[in-house]
Amino acid sequence: MTWTVLFALLLATVCSASQHERVVESVLPALAYGPSCWSSLDLHNLGDRAVIVEVEAHRASGALVPLVGHSGVVFSLNPGERVSPRLEIQEETGDAWVKVREQVPSERLWPVVAVSGTSECAIDNQLRTTAREVAYPTRNPWFSDDVSQIPGNTIALVNTSERAAKTSLCYSAGNLYSVPGKILAPICSEFFEVQVPPFGARQFPVVRDGNSHFSLKTDGSAIVLQMLRPLATGIKLYSVDSTIKFQQ
Repeated sequence: MTWTVLFALLLATVCSASQHERVVESVLPALAYGPSCWSSLDLHNLGDRAVIVEVEAHRASGALVPLVGHSGVVFSLNPGERVSPRLEIQEETGDAWVKVREQVPSERLWPVVAVSGTSECAIDNQLRTTAREVAYPTRNPWFSDDVSQIPGNTIALVNTSERAAKTSLCYSAGNLYSVPGKILAPICSEFFEVQVPPFGARQFPVVRDGNSHFSLKTDGSAIVLQMLRPLATGIKLYSVDSTIKFQQ
């Protein structure tokens, strides 16, 4: 009877501890890769305790990629420790992305790992560097606005889930039509529906053939949207436009 009671108490303690543990996820989209571009991830433990972090890196197609110099995806960071692994991509692949999971062992503790990234491109014998900002997935985010002030911007989309997602794109001149019982909707001069595979990433320009209004709707449980603006004309290198907000 005593052993039964002790086992029950031990089991209850383990279950209680596991319920208090949680995982905090961060996503770094739009990590540029190509013949003259590369990107790196920066992890910095700002706390006074050791932390376990899992890094899941993907190509734009959704396929997993390794990290240069690391055989696995789990990092143990000591207090104050900082690492900057680079994704192991040699060929032209477009934009990759990374999901970072930080294990927080107790409900009394909080996340302590700062996550950031950079993309670098060699252009005309110059090295151009842009920062990449963390974003967080939401369900069915959308965007709709006049794009006359952001003609060169691009929306980066990442499907962070194991299920395929859908997105609808509407390029219009700003004209609206009314359907009884529904809100006004734009008249699309060009309309596209795109299916995004599990863990896939896509980029969509907000201007196409002179449109003045652009709207994007998504259907997915965990999607990241991030607005990117070009650094200069003729250079395929973008920085994050944090002034643009997306709806859920």
